[in-house]
Amino acid sequence: MSLLSVIVPCYNEEAAIPLFFDAMKNVMNDFAVRYPDVEFEYIFVDDGSTDATVDVIKKLRESDRRVHYVSFSRNFGKEAALYAGFTKAAGDYVVCIDADLQDPPELLGEMYAAVSLEGYDSAATRRVTRKGEPKIRSFFARIFYKIMNRISDIEFVDGARDYRIMTRRMADAVLRLGENNRFTKGIYAWVGFRTKWIEFENVERIAGETKWSFFGLMRYSFEAILGFSTAPLSFVISLGFIVTAMAFILIVFIIIKTLIFGDPTSGWPSMICIVVFFAGTQLLCTGIVGAYLGKTYLETKNRPIFITREEE
Repeated sequence: MSLLSVIVPCYNEEAAIPLFFDAMKNVMNDFAVRYPDVEFEYIFVDDGSTDATVDVIKKLRESDRRVHYVSFSRNFGKEAALYAGFTKAAGDYVVCIDADLQDPPELLGEMYAAVSLEGYDSAATRRVTRKGEPKIRSFFARIFYKIMNRISDIEFVDGARDYRIMTRRMADAVLRLGENNRFTKGIYAWVGFRTKWIEFENVERIAGETKWSFFGLMRYSFEAILGFSTAPLSFVISLGFIVTAMAFILIVFIIIKTLIFGDPTSGWPSMICIVVFFAGTQLLCTGIVGAYLGKTYLETKNRPIFITREEE
C-alpha cells in the first residue's frame, strides 16, 4: 500500500473545510476504483485562525481517523503552515492543496498518475486564466513572474499554484531547506526534480474571503526577490558606478564653466536638485542593502518557523 499525505493550510476557513472534505471524498472514491492500493491521510494546519477552524477540523478528526491536525500558537503565515505539514507528513507521496477549492481536487488522479506511473518526481498545477481576479492584480502578477525569470537563476512558471503532488524524495529535499524567510514556489523550483505541469482555468473560492490583499502580495513578491536573487545588489553596484560617472562629468563641467564664464552666484536651484538626487540615491541603495542584511539577521536568530499549540 502507498500512503498519500494531503497537506491543507487553513486560516479562517471554517466554512470551506466541510465542503473541501466532501469534495475529497469523491476523489477518494475515484482512487478506490483506479488506484486501490493508495491510502490517504490528511494534515490540516491551522495557522492561528480566529474563527472556529480548529473546532471544525477536530470534528472531522472524530469522524475520520485519517484526519490529523496541527494548530499554531498564532498566525505564522501560509509558508510556515506548509512547512509544518511537510514535517508531519509520513506519506510516500505528499500533496499540498488549499481548502477553498480554488485548487480542483478532481485533478489529483491525473497528478498521481504522473508521479506513480510516468516517472515524474512532481506534478504541479498552473492557472491559464485569471478570470474573476482584479485586473490590476493579474497585471502585477504577470510582471512579477517576468521579473523573477530575468533576475533569478531558476525558472518561475507564470500562474503556478502551491497545489502539487511530489514523491517522498522531493518532499525530503524541500524539508532540508529550513530557512525562516520562505517562498515555497521558489523552493520547489530550486530543489529541481522532474515536474509535469497540469493546466486549469481559474476557479472562484467556494466559501469565505481571500486572505491575500494587494499589498500583502506585494510584500510576498519582495520576499521572493530577496530570497532567490541578488540582482538588487547588482543594481546598487551599477547605480553607484552610474552616479559616480555622472558626478565626475558634472565636476568637470563646473570647472570648465567657471574657468570660461567665472563664478556666478546663480545656480542654487540646480544645486538643491543635485543634492536631493544624490541623497535619494544613497537612501535607495542603503535600503536595498539593508533589506538583505535584515533577512540575514533574522536567519541568524535561528527562531523556529512555527510554534505548535496543539496537534493530533
